[in-house]
Amino acid sequence: MKVLVPVKRVVDYNVKVRVKSDQSGVDIANVKMSMNPFDEIAVEEAVRLKEAGKATEIVAVSCGVLQSQETLRTAMAIGADRSVLVETDVELQPLAVAKLLKAIADKEQPQLIILGKQAIDDDANQTGQMLAALLDWPQATYASKVEIEGDKVKVTREVDGGLEVVSLSLPAIVTTDLRLNEPRYVTLPNIMKAKKKTLDNVKPADLGVDVAPRLKTLKVSEPAKRAAGIVVPDVATLVDKLKNEAKVI
Repeated sequence: MKVLVPVKRVVDYNVKVRVKSDQSGVDIANVKMSMNPFDEIAVEEAVRLKEAGKATEIVAVSCGVLQSQETLRTAMAIGADRSVLVETDVELQPLAVAKLLKAIADKEQPQLIILGKQAIDDDANQTGQMLAALLDWPQATYASKVEIEGDKVKVTREVDGGLEVVSLSLPAIVTTDLRLNEPRYVTLPNIMKAKKKTLDNVKPADLGVDVAPRLKTLKVSEPAKRAAGIVVPDVATLVDKLKNEAKVI
């Protein structure tokens, strides 16, 4: 069974992002970048499936700038067998990424695609669902447990009311949640091995995909700073301030 794992290069989750002075977007100059945490969980799950004898090959794929090769090398250090970079300097939106991944899936013919439920930069939570629609494959989102049973995959999902268990026929798409697993620490020997693994580079035009943006960002701004709280002497004063100052009651 071949597993395809899309990964995204994002601003590291420990970094406090800054908005550009012209409010056109987020400033990423000289900022530490890393693999999207949800995608790292997806790579780890694919590697565990291979270690359990359920998967035979893991292919990591990333769409974006040339520096995304570093993210793919990390995926191969975790355990991916080879990787593909769809290189473009165009700002990619979820639909464009889904179309690129569909083209890669048509070429690679994987039986399972595992990807993070969302990226921590745009928080769109759309790519997996759009890809499932384009491929017309069954999907399970917010996975907290994945089990391969013959030609089916059983997925435990996190929903508002608790847990839901669904069974999908392969090929299928699974998006990962935080509680699915704890990604392993990447060791130096594995980093060195990753440098020898195959990393193919293609362009969107090679796949016949138009990645022109459909949406336009009008403005990016920081949230308003919260005012400091105050201590009131009694309930009557609290009610008075809520009613006359805050005007919430």
